Amino acid sequence: MAPVKVQKICCIGAGYVGGPTCAVIALKCPHIEVTIVDLNQARIDDWNSADFRLPIYEPGLEDVVRQCRGRNLFFSTDVNKGIQEADLIFVSVNTPTKKSGVGAGFAADLNYVELATRQIAAVATSSKIVVEKSTVPCRTAESMRTILEANSKPNCRFDILSNPEFLAEGTAIEDLFKPDRVLIGSLQSQEGKDACHSLTEVYANWVPKDRILNVGLWSSELSKLAANAMLAQRISSINALSAICEATGANIDEVAHAVGYDSRVGPKFLRASVGFGGSCFQKDILNLVYLSESLHLPEVAAYWRQVVEMNEYQKARFSKRVVDTLFNTITGKRIAVLGFAFKADTGDTRESAAITLIKNFQNEKAFINVYDPQVPHSQIWADLQDVNPGVPLESLQKQVTISPSALEACKNAEAVVIATEWKEFRDIDWEHVYAHMNKPAFVFDGRLLVDAEKLRKIGFKVTTIGRGGL
Repeated sequence: MAPVKVQKICCIGAGYVGGPTCAVIALKCPHIEVTIVDLNQARIDDWNSADFRLPIYEPGLEDVVRQCRGRNLFFSTDVNKGIQEADLIFVSVNTPTKKSGVGAGFAADLNYVELATRQIAAVATSSKIVVEKSTVPCRTAESMRTILEANSKPNCRFDILSNPEFLAEGTAIEDLFKPDRVLIGSLQSQEGKDACHSLTEVYANWVPKDRILNVGLWSSELSKLAANAMLAQRISSINALSAICEATGANIDEVAHAVGYDSRVGPKFLRASVGFGGSCFQKDILNLVYLSESLHLPEVAAYWRQVVEMNEYQKARFSKRVVDTLFNTITGKRIAVLGFAFKADTGDTRESAAITLIKNFQNEKAFINVYDPQVPHSQIWADLQDVNPGVPLESLQKQVTISPSALEACKNAEAVVIATEWKEFRDIDWEHVYAHMNKPAFVFDGRLLVDAEKLRKIGFKVTTIGRGGL
């Protein structure tokens, strides 16, 4: 049987992966109808909003949606219709780390993946290519195939592919336009290879064929976890070295620059910070830890677990440095935290270092002003309630204030903590900030963002991650 020519695509899940990915597919493949479905009515309403106030902030995304929406890109809550009409279905639902039960704190929660898979089997009346887009543990595709085959209707065939995303939030659209590689995993049967060819032809509308890698199903699933684990490992490695720099007087910027000149190492992901965040790194490493333990490889599990432990240590170490520098107490003092997103150019707060820092400052009985240019206030309160279980919102709001601007956040504060590397924090009027702070005025740069010497000349006491002394 010849490979299917894809004419209609359905993506289940309108989040950070499904939304941008399928919007770009619609832009680059005007001959393919793309429908993104989600049960969350509010989210779909945002995707369909007349003023294009999309539920996700990502540079360039609005422009893509403006060009395609209503032409060959559609957003709907009618999941069944999307499944029935599609030739190819992306499963792009959330796979958070489990909070309870077997594997709690490590294993991925595949509940949404299973629900989506069962719905495909129940609704589909014709053969489909089902593409695993969510980040999942190795061999999840086998579980999906078992469910689909056990529940399929007569003459309905399902071919499973793995097509992990390698997007960096903040540059996702750019990454989709010019990917380093597109990875497609399939069973090595003829049917599997035909399904792989069908998806390859979709991407080939704009991605050079030599950047589309066809591999085995299990290799594809593991490659995603491996890529994120190794990137996170680099961050934890440079952060571990930043602690040595602070103790010895070395400068982590200079060390990273020197190391990055080695062509075998390269300069990327060697920027020390208060710690990595985001939806993928920690989740994927913990997934790898759980997988290693399940395969009776305790030494491998311990190796990868240390990457996460170093990240937690970095956040705790930075918080302690703030307390130690402010004369060993911040009780009753006002701390301005600039940034709440896990990194600049995104509104995503998942596993953000700022959440941990604010929680630590709360424990020290400080007052906190927080400002972020993109994160909705409701998201900030939700994240802080999540790490303060049982604490009423009114109590939180007595200790934490969300400020309308960076300048307002810094007013009457004892210290400014830079938690996210938004460009506007580098460019704010620091002389104005200094004039309206309590003295001595401290700045703690957790992102190597500001010119420490310039701030010292204004009068600030500046502490920079990875550098010793004030």
